[in-house]
Amino acid sequence: MFIETEGTPNPATLKFLPGQAVMGDAGTIDFIDADAVAGRSPLAEALFALPGVSRVFLGNDFVSVTKADSEDWEELRPQILSTLMDHFVAGHPVVAEGVAVTEDAIAPEDEEIVTQIKELLDTRVRPAVAGDGGDIVFRGYRNGIVRLTMQGACSGCPSSRATLKHGVENMLRHYVPEVVSVEQVD
Repeated sequence: MFIETEGTPNPATLKFLPGQAVMGDAGTIDFIDADAVAGRSPLAEALFALPGVSRVFLGNDFVSVTKADSEDWEELRPQILSTLMDHFVAGHPVVAEGVAVTEDAIAPEDEEIVTQIKELLDTRVRPAVAGDGGDIVFRGYRNGIVRLTMQGACSGCPSSRATLKHGVENMLRHYVPEVVSVEQVD
């Protein structure tokens, strides 16, 4: 098994590509710290067991790992590669059964708008964000406000707020006139 490593716009985060599905079509999941795992992902638990790992993001075909500021990639990267290799070769599950991201309830009158928003996010935004080692997840829509969560490398990236407000908000407002603004939720 060969695992590629890519840099991201966030210097504290590296993207690891194992050459196979990680989450696949199950979506993505962002573990903001070791306490957030709590039995939800054997892979994330193994990565957080390494000293210096501060955040783990599981994408459809990649894993983004964020290191603590005090750590050095030259020491941590080989440990992460070894942990990933051991996990995938052993065939362990990536996440426990039933682990998913939740969204706010959608009002029936907003269903068509939400469908348009999700389609734009899936086709125009998520591929670009995934290329940088992260994801953008729809959390809800109410009264013209779209609620999104930046995950993975994008969550700590200095330019993520500008991307969200200027890029994503402007695009959604252009294609979906009902959208007034976009807000980031954690």
